[in-house]
Amino acid sequence: MSHNDLDNNLAEQYRTPGHRQSVQVLTCCVIGFICFLGAYMRIPVLPLLASSIGAGTAQIGLINAAFMLSAGILAVPSGLLSDRIGIRPVLITGLALMSCASLIIPFCDTPLLLGGIYLFFGMGLSAFTPTMMSSVARVVPRSHVGRAYSWYTTAVYLAMTFGPATGGWFGKALGIREVFFVSGGLIVAALIAVLLFLPAREQQHHHDEHVDEPASGILSNRRLLAALVGTLGGCFGFGMFISFLPLHARALGLNVGQIGIIFAAQALVNVLLRIPFGHLSDRVDRGLMSGIGLVLCAHAVGAVGLAHGMVTLLICACVLGAGMGIGFTALSALVVVVMPPRQRGLGLGLYNSCIYLGMMLSSATMGMIIKAADFATGFFSAGAVTFILTVLFSYLYRDTMLSLKTQNQQAPNTTGKDRG
Repeated sequence: MSHNDLDNNLAEQYRTPGHRQSVQVLTCCVIGFICFLGAYMRIPVLPLLASSIGAGTAQIGLINAAFMLSAGILAVPSGLLSDRIGIRPVLITGLALMSCASLIIPFCDTPLLLGGIYLFFGMGLSAFTPTMMSSVARVVPRSHVGRAYSWYTTAVYLAMTFGPATGGWFGKALGIREVFFVSGGLIVAALIAVLLFLPAREQQHHHDEHVDEPASGILSNRRLLAALVGTLGGCFGFGMFISFLPLHARALGLNVGQIGIIFAAQALVNVLLRIPFGHLSDRVDRGLMSGIGLVLCAHAVGAVGLAHGMVTLLICACVLGAGMGIGFTALSALVVVVMPPRQRGLGLGLYNSCIYLGMMLSSATMGMIIKAADFATGFFSAGAVTFILTVLFSYLYRDTMLSLKTQNQQAPNTTGKDRG
């Protein structure tokens, strides 16, 4: 065999669909990790920077709320835009906004200016998050969406876990303002990776053209509505956990280090379960898997208020992490498989909006309940809301699946069946 023949064989092997899909998913994972590592580095240092330029506690809360609001509301139009003009332009725009905001933030000298620049950061994140998820979905067939998302979300959650610690380390080593330069540099690196490694022409699998839902009428897509309701419920409980667990734990006598261990345990279990259960979600009913995960979340959040020490809080955190690793891996894949290919960006935009909306609603309402009653009542109420929305999710999903089953029995030659 000549050298040319050998080179051609190697090139052909690289071009095999399975290998190419793996490389593209891995590329998305690396880009997502770099972007979220840079984005989450700001979490421990932004309040310190805001305080140093005269912002009070209420103003710092408003700055963060404005960021979450812009990231949540704009995820839907960003996803819709990616369906219309393509993934790459929206990704590039989002990363450009985030990097510019990070590099400008150190020069802000008033809380109002800092809040305004931070809004642009939220706009960039709203453009990046659903669009990159859509990019992952486009490079794999629907039968492999769960495992692809399990790898991608594992990379993202690892970045979310290590990002704050990395930001704190750089803040101590370099200074608070310098952290944002490092953050901006990482996001610029993600932007360069998009330009160099993501294909300019988007690939769509031919067998993805057949779906059970019409290409229009989002409100009539009840499986999508079910997934969004489940996402809203799970994030309502998670928002309660991240917002008020530190206060509850401190009231029980735990120190900052112990509270950090509790959060780390939740994140670690969440990350470790995503890959195995992502593979499993491609083989079983995603609705059932989502429901099991959401029930675990509801019980874990409700039990936090009854915990009286480090051990019981650790158990609750691990159960919550397991529920999120199981439930949200299946939910994100469910959003993809029930949406027509040309509307996946919109579906994932709605999914990300429900994530931010759920956490915002929890933070806004549960604080008043805790103030009027106590932590136990607040966490129990949040767990009850999550459980009620889980029941609604199960009803919407099962009702739709029964309707699809009836239609398939009446039309046995229908193609594009999906187990959900």
